[in-house]
Amino acid sequence: MARYTESKCKQCLREHQKLYLKGAKCYSQKCVFTKRNGSLPGSNRYSYRRQSDFSVQFREKQKIKRIYGLLEKQFKRYYEIAQNQTGDTGYNLLQVLERRFDNIVYRMGYAPNRVAARQLVNHGHFMINGKGNNIPSTLLKENDEIEVKLKSSKGEYFKDPLLGVDLNIPEWIEVSGTKGKVISFPQKEFFDPSMQPNLVVELYSR
Repeated sequence: MARYTESKCKQCLREHQKLYLKGAKCYSQKCVFTKRNGSLPGSNRYSYRRQSDFSVQFREKQKIKRIYGLLEKQFKRYYEIAQNQTGDTGYNLLQVLERRFDNIVYRMGYAPNRVAARQLVNHGHFMINGKGNNIPSTLLKENDEIEVKLKSSKGEYFKDPLLGVDLNIPEWIEVSGTKGKVISFPQKEFFDPSMQPNLVVELYSR
């Protein structure tokens, strides 16, 4: 399977925004984005150039892809799912991305970032509704229950179940020890206002 292998810090610098891809390091003074003040080497030479509409739309798509750790083919598939739903396509897209199994494991606090959450899912540490599942792209539904496997829960990693940097568990997820439940889908108020999915819709509508 293809995957991004370069520095995650480069992705934040390229988007001129912290994407919080490395967990605790992103909140510390070691963060490269903080050290460089969010600028790429030599970027001041091009600051006077006006971005085209296509460039703005493309960069927004790249930013959202990088936040959720997706490649183009995966992202386009989720866009098509969102497009086939009723309502605002941009909002539907973010909601679909939040429903990914690895993202929900991250939101529950079991991992410091989505990369670590994906690895935990790949290694088969979790169950959905009592059945083992090691597919990070699984889209969860309302009332789906996530649980750490009994064997895994006895391991060193899961002694403290809430391992994420940001322990503000969203209201649409319920967590108790090594168990969690998707109470509902995230509403518009939950999403970061810096994300503008309408630009992605405009890009794919060209």
